[in-house]
Amino acid sequence: MPGYQKITSKMLQVPVGPGREVYSKRGAMLAYTGSVAFAASTTAGQSIGGAIGRAVAGERSAMMHVTGQGEVMFGHAGLHVSVVDLSGADTLFVEADRLLVHDASLQVGTMFMGEQGGVRGIVRGAVTGQGLFTTTLSGQGSCALLSHGGVMELPIGPQRPVHVDPQAYVAHRGQVQNRLTTAVGLRDLIGRGSGEGFQLELSGSGVVYVQASERKI
Repeated sequence: MPGYQKITSKMLQVPVGPGREVYSKRGAMLAYTGSVAFAASTTAGQSIGGAIGRAVAGERSAMMHVTGQGEVMFGHAGLHVSVVDLSGADTLFVEADRLLVHDASLQVGTMFMGEQGGVRGIVRGAVTGQGLFTTTLSGQGSCALLSHGGVMELPIGPQRPVHVDPQAYVAHRGQVQNRLTTAVGLRDLIGRGSGEGFQLELSGSGVVYVQASERKI
């Protein structure tokens, strides 16, 4: 069965069929062909315990379980759509509200950002407004991410860390560690935006997805 297909930069066509169910952001269905059913989902592929944990953490977005046989067109608020294919070797770290659609075959989890960077991970959530938790997707399958202005993929290597404005960060994958750094002294931070005063440093081996804007979803 063919995979996710971008119709425009802001619209996506996803095949649904036997063995190819998906979860989508609620309200993101634009049109469909065939015999397709939509049902509200409180777990989005997670166990009940995991779903409760996501709700407590605040890392949850209303999702729909999409089944049947056909083609579904998705989009949301005129935002740009980017497709990410996972081979089973990597884990994708992304905020729940940036997930437009993902294969039901992917395992969904929640990770406390303090586990990536210790106290700095917690500080990052407080400073950037991204929160202390993030959603993880692992396994083999596809997903689609939302962003302002589209994303660029920047490779992260052992000798090539990448510094990102925290507000422009969308997601990352691979064996990556992140920490918040300051580019200037505290006295100089007054009146400056997060991109000028703080940077998110990602190191290790993987890819970071950066949007062409500092706006949140």
